[in-house]
Amino acid sequence: MKRVATNNGNGTMSKKPHIVTIGGGTGTFNVLQGLKTYPVDLTAVVSMADDGGSTGKIRDEFGTLPPGDIRRSLVALARSEKLVRELFEYRFEDSCAIGGHSFGNLFLTALERMTGDFNEALRVASQVLRINGKVVPVTLDNIRLCALLENGQKITGETNIDIPKHDGELKIDKVFLEPLAHANPDALEAIAHAGTIVIGPGDLFTSIVPNLLVEGISEAICASKATVIYISNIMTKWGETNHFSLSHFVATVERYLGAQRLNYVIVNKTAPHKERLTYYETKRSWLVENDVGSIPKHIHALPCDLIKNEQLIRHNPAKLAAAIMNLSC
Repeated sequence: MKRVATNNGNGTMSKKPHIVTIGGGTGTFNVLQGLKTYPVDLTAVVSMADDGGSTGKIRDEFGTLPPGDIRRSLVALARSEKLVRELFEYRFEDSCAIGGHSFGNLFLTALERMTGDFNEALRVASQVLRINGKVVPVTLDNIRLCALLENGQKITGETNIDIPKHDGELKIDKVFLEPLAHANPDALEAIAHAGTIVIGPGDLFTSIVPNLLVEGISEAICASKATVIYISNIMTKWGETNHFSLSHFVATVERYLGAQRLNYVIVNKTAPHKERLTYYETKRSWLVENDVGSIPKHIHALPCDLIKNEQLIRHNPAKLAAAIMNLSC
């Protein structure tokens, strides 16, 4: 894999593996938390389609780029003291005038308004949090994510797809961006120099695929000589991936990325305790079936024990990072 020369502090140069993650939300947060503990050159390319909650209110009121997924990635990579990290994640109570907003979102928005430049806001926030790596928006265009359902109905807005007000049993036929988005040159540069590209985990149609819809991103990944790893979700999501097995997730990623570009898929092999699954069943969310035999032959599957030991079924950052590094070195 490609390695990036860095000064090791004693006047000599050492080379670190260059890993680029592509995604957004909680999935990317867990990947970055794990990888930042390794001696790697790390760049997070982050989706800019979020329009829910605090982020949605900020987009509507100020017309700025969405800060939510960027904030999460910054916090995941932060080396600052715990109090500073918690400050960026602090959310004001609903009863106050700025209720529902996180401090980090307001901080990034204020910086963008002051400087007129989202990249400059990101640079300052990166310094404050002393991040171990880089966070790069996949695009600097103001976009909305749209979905076309199997019945022809069009859904506009990431949050409306993520939390469906329509019949969530309807399959998503395709997703697209309005207007068309152009890739951030910094994202293209990171992909071009990557030794390993990690896609996911995360909500398939609202956190992963939006990155691949940005003009130039899929093309850059396909042109790259990097090892490309996809991390499959552990659970399905109602309204997005109802009844999806592993092969459905992989086929969807390849549909938007380009056939035969994935090299590996990391998949969880451990079944959670039944009582943990019961909670998800009430949300119409099910354990993803690992039909490894049905994925394309050019993709090598790496089954791992990846689940956190807590009530919510999430990827364990340390275990996830270990699996990635096993394929990257």
